[in-house]
Formats: sequence, structure tokens, C-alpha cells
Amino acid sequence: MSSSTYPPPPNAFLDPAMVTTALELPGYRIVRNIGVVRGIVVRSRSIFGTIGASLQTVLGGNITLLSQLCEKTRQDAFLMMMQHASERGANAIISTRYDANELMQGVTEVLAYGTAVVVERI
Repeated sequence: MSSSTYPPPPNAFLDPAMVTTALELPGYRIVRNIGVVRGIVVRSRSIFGTIGASLQTVLGGNITLLSQLCEKTRQDAFLMMMQHASERGANAIISTRYDANELMQGVTEVLAYGTAVVVERI
């Protein structure tokens, strides 16, 4: 892939296979470091989700309602991070991480972040 093909056209999207927690992508070399990109989502549980999760805690085991909420929130933050990178002209993201904080009772922030780069196949 040539760096001359970037920035991408509007509404272009990054390939999830080009996102890694590693410091490099095997088979590619970094030709440009664009910088930190992020996707942030702030979610609260609905009253129905809270009641359902409370009932699941009584029974023990995996609390599927909260697991699904967490997975959806992480996925949304990840997609926003990829969109941010694409808008900045990246075709890959390295050093990807997640962070989560409870902002207030029942309200959680999930942040996906990494370093946007342009890579070329070796």
C-alpha cells in the first residue's frame, strides 16, 4: 500500500485487521506516525437492565445483561477510534488499549485509544 493513497476518501473506514495492541504489524512498515486517536462512549444502564442484572446476581454466574452492555460499549468505542484514525488519514492503528471509568453511579465511560499510523506492505 502506498502512502500516496492517503488520506482516504470521505467515509472510508479502517480494516479491523489493521488494528493491533502490538507496536508493529507483521509484514508492514510504518511510514508515518499520525498520532493518538480515540473513541469514547459514555453509557448508563437502563432501569430494566439494572433490575434484570440484579436478578441475575441472585442466581450467580455470568451476568449476561451487563456482559452484553460492556461488549456493545467497547465495540462502539473501538469503531469510533477506527473512524477517527481513518479521518486523519491512517490505514492502521498500533498500541491499541481500552480504559474504563465509572463517572457516577451506573454511568461508565469506555475509551479505546491507540496510535494512528500509515503503513506499507514490506
